[in-house]
Amino acid sequence: MENTTSTRAEYSTAVMPEIEFISGEISKLIANPAVCSALGSEFTERMKQWEIAVEKRRTEPFSLVVLGDFKRGKSTVINAILGKNVTPANVAPETFTINSISYGETPGAEAVLKNGQRIRLAHEDLVRERLEHLAKAFPDEMDYIDIRDNADILKEIRIVDTPGLSDLDRLDKQVQDYLVNADAIVYIATALSPMSETEQTFLANFVRPLSFGKFFVLVNMIDAMNSMEDIDKILGRITERVGLIIPNAQIFGISGIDEYRRKIGLTRPDIKGFQDYYENEFLKFELSLKQEVIIQKDTLKLGRVVSMLKLMVTDSLARINMIQSMSDMSRIKLEELAQILERECADLFHALEVQKPKLQLEITEMLQEAEQWIYAFFAKFRADIVESRNSSTPDDIDKYFYPFLVDKVGEAYRKCIEAHKIRVEQTNERISHELSRRLGISNINMSAESDRISKEISKEMGSLVTSTVMSAAGQNEQAGFPTGTVSSFRTLLKRRGKTDTIDTVLENYDDIRNNIAKDLKRAYEKMELNALQSLDAIYRTQSEAGRDALAQAKRAMTDENPTQKRHLQNATHILESADIILQKYA
Repeated sequence: MENTTSTRAEYSTAVMPEIEFISGEISKLIANPAVCSALGSEFTERMKQWEIAVEKRRTEPFSLVVLGDFKRGKSTVINAILGKNVTPANVAPETFTINSISYGETPGAEAVLKNGQRIRLAHEDLVRERLEHLAKAFPDEMDYIDIRDNADILKEIRIVDTPGLSDLDRLDKQVQDYLVNADAIVYIATALSPMSETEQTFLANFVRPLSFGKFFVLVNMIDAMNSMEDIDKILGRITERVGLIIPNAQIFGISGIDEYRRKIGLTRPDIKGFQDYYENEFLKFELSLKQEVIIQKDTLKLGRVVSMLKLMVTDSLARINMIQSMSDMSRIKLEELAQILERECADLFHALEVQKPKLQLEITEMLQEAEQWIYAFFAKFRADIVESRNSSTPDDIDKYFYPFLVDKVGEAYRKCIEAHKIRVEQTNERISHELSRRLGISNINMSAESDRISKEISKEMGSLVTSTVMSAAGQNEQAGFPTGTVSSFRTLLKRRGKTDTIDTVLENYDDIRNNIAKDLKRAYEKMELNALQSLDAIYRTQSEAGRDALAQAKRAMTDENPTQKRHLQNATHILESADIILQKYA
């Protein structure tokens, strides 16, 4: 362990000065008017955004962001981690604030406003009613609450307590910003509602794309289970669902309230007899947090900074090299290339229009296939429901059948969408590659120099497509639970306890099946719209990238700035040197 720690310290000591050096050199490039003029305002702005993001990641403290839906006990779990009552545990869903918890010798809290002003808060102010009342008198909107405490763990990391994430359509941009800038994630789930559709959608759409190296899932309220068999079932189900989305997740079954009571010395009732289990699970989580996050925090943080710098350098080098190459061309060759590009753009547009009906037909056929799957599923599922009357006790049916029904129907719907979403993405990828080749203008008989330039244009456009065109099948619309079918389940829930559960479901079975079919149709219509929009975006992105690069080369030639070429050569040298340094830490 000592050698490992020493190695990490040596790594941090070596890489930090080089990161600071590279960041400083890039800042000089961005501040150079000649370089910015050559690269164009749009790309310069992109470099500035890169610079801000890298600097924020480099200078901010290591952030452990705690996420989870409402009523999952996030604040209680944080207090259990800290071993004291630091963050309010009774903030209602309508309160949407972020708590940034960091080290301070003297505990205290401040409301940080959007304008930067800080207003001191008492501990009793950190509850919904008080905050809402105080916020009305603040001169600006509240940005977040800055909580300071002298808990030992806060000497190592900052903990960010986020609001609930139930409403993905209104997910606060600030929460997304904290998520993007997180170094590790703790996701709080609950054994009482194991990984709802909304939670799975959130993980798939907002967390998985960020590729966190350390991702912990704490299944809270495990003490509410009646037996170890129930605990094993719940954890198995959550492990399966989370594993499909984030394979590297570490999952622990815990009781936040019991651990909090244990650490502050309060009475801990153990009625069901498996308190040792969730106490040990919490201890295992803390050990993993210490060994894999706290001890490695500097390495993890620097690794993410290096990755960002690497992308920035690669992106900038590609742009500069292309502009330099174009600047070396004669005006006649540049005009020739511009004319060819426009012809190819026109050809690309017509080729795209030819492909659209083919794509629409494929999606129509997918919908028909999905409808066949769903009707076959419901035919078998009806038999399973009737059989469950004989194989389950009335108490189990009343307690577990409705969640089971919702889960199975939602799973069937989602599997249809996911299977065809992949096919649509593959179809769009095939079409986009074909159209990209057409726009690459490599089939035109040109000079070797012009052909080389055209390939560089095509290469940059391919990079832009990768970074800007969204998934063809969309994400938020289809990944969650089918909205129309929810009305059928509401009808069932209204009758729950009044009539026999199985009879109620069978009476409404056709409505559920028909609503699922309608939901599928709407989903595939949306899938088709998104796929067509994706193709349009590919054309637009690629065409605009080529035109922008040519226009920038023409402007450079018109300006006739004798020092511009020298500045770009210097920029290339700086970026290539930075790239060599970053390769050591790749």
